[in-house]
Amino acid sequence: MALMSKLSALFQDPPPDLVFEVSETGINMARTRNPTGVVFQPLAAGVVSASPLRDNIQSPDAFAEAVAALVPGAGPRQGKKAALILPDYSARVSVLDFDSFPEKDEDQEALVRFRIKKSVPFDVESAALSYWRQNSPGGKSHEVVVAVSPLEIIARYEAPFRAVGIQPGMVTVSPLAALDLVTTDGISVVAKVNGHVLTVMVAQQGVLKLTRSLELNEFSLAEIAADLFPTFVYVEDNLQAQATRLVLCGFGDLEQAAIAQFQDELEIAVEPLRSRLGAVNGQNAGLFGYLQSTVAHPVAA
Repeated sequence: MALMSKLSALFQDPPPDLVFEVSETGINMARTRNPTGVVFQPLAAGVVSASPLRDNIQSPDAFAEAVAALVPGAGPRQGKKAALILPDYSARVSVLDFDSFPEKDEDQEALVRFRIKKSVPFDVESAALSYWRQNSPGGKSHEVVVAVSPLEIIARYEAPFRAVGIQPGMVTVSPLAALDLVTTDGISVVAKVNGHVLTVMVAQQGVLKLTRSLELNEFSLAEIAADLFPTFVYVEDNLQAQATRLVLCGFGDLEQAAIAQFQDELEIAVEPLRSRLGAVNGQNAGLFGYLQSTVAHPVAA
């Protein structure tokens, strides 16, 4: 997927030493020089509860202990750089269309904040906001990916890393990072389950067209299908084409049943999200996506 690759290509510095992905079940860590050596530190239920509307770190001491356990011997002066990937639902992510888009950064950010504040239930002016204008070949509008979350939420995630000398230089959310594992040809619909959240994304030839995260009442194929199927109507109505594939991530024991059911009902190719670096699940897909982008597009020091 072009999204993370293009972002990575903007960096002039080498990739960070470490990559962490936080989920409600634990923290995955890898070193960029050894991308296949992923270490997982579990978290007890309730330590992290992802939401863009309230504090996510419900047990700060337990979260800090898990971070420290991943990097034994680290201290506040160590200063290692890291990429930090947060849970799907810790931020609001949207794709906004603009007929025109300013050239100056400050004007771009002001316009994005003005548009996004209509759709989020918190103060956008004091929130952490990141955006990226996509290249849409042949498109008449400007499609901009926007991620926004209250500063307090981001700060609480970062604090225990900084306490042991790890500096999160790049912070993103799992679905966006995972997109580098998705092929860029045709139209792909991605269904990613992470804990109690289903994230659905639509990408057309490397351009993100739609993303939304929904809280699940229960982890069942019936509920997922009810949330997922309208996306295919959206694709046909708005992109004037049919989806090429459905990509699944985080379905666990239901994966094979989901592949069989969705292939039959949607009459489309269904496949699990994969990485050549390791086995992908709902808790590490962002980490593997980020690692794969750095391996495929290394940046010279």
